[in-house]
Amino acid sequence: MTRKAVIVFSGGQDSTTCLIHALPIYDEIHCITFDYGQRHRAEIEVARELAKQLRVKVHKVLDTSLLNELAVSSLTCDNIPIAKSTGGGVPDTFVPGRNILFLTLASMYAYQVGAEAVITGVCETESSGYPDCGDEFVKVLNSAIHLGMDYKLRIETPLMRLNKAEVWALADYHNRLDLIRYNTLTCYNGIAGSGCGDCDACALRGKGLSEFLENGAQVRTSLKIKLGL
Repeated sequence: MTRKAVIVFSGGQDSTTCLIHALPIYDEIHCITFDYGQRHRAEIEVARELAKQLRVKVHKVLDTSLLNELAVSSLTCDNIPIAKSTGGGVPDTFVPGRNILFLTLASMYAYQVGAEAVITGVCETESSGYPDCGDEFVKVLNSAIHLGMDYKLRIETPLMRLNKAEVWALADYHNRLDLIRYNTLTCYNGIAGSGCGDCDACALRGKGLSEFLENGAQVRTSLKIKLGL
């Protein structure tokens, strides 16, 4: 039986790490990238190039611009500046309903192609305060989708318990550290690689990379314990 998985794929560090982690596990990978009018929409082309480079069988870009009309966020409205997080509350880069919509649409697609899993790179350890990146949220949504479609689908979150240093270590484990470092786009301002260096996404990414480069052996050990590698 062919094992199939659908990946919510933005072309960023986390979703691309999920992809390289899934490639040796599943026989067939389908990537879905969402075009919701995001200000860092350069990620869509980055996702296309990465999917080609990693020889993904199917990569779809879906128009979800309705989200742009409904969700007020600095990532969907150019007139709202991207502010640094103050460390309290939900940051202005949070797009309300985004993961609810993306995971639901990816699950509908998975149903159609007979995939057993939807994979997403959400992480509650370093989620920037986003409420839709936690384990409880994913489990509840997974249960609702299972009930609503009468389909035994798993929403997998391989990065859920990892910090950013361990995410870098996972890329290194799959011998794709340079690919993730130089070819993915995480920056809220749409700059690939190390990004603008100023937004929260770049800060998390850069801090994690520094920690991994400085304490590689320790971080690798921690990763292997958490994922059972």
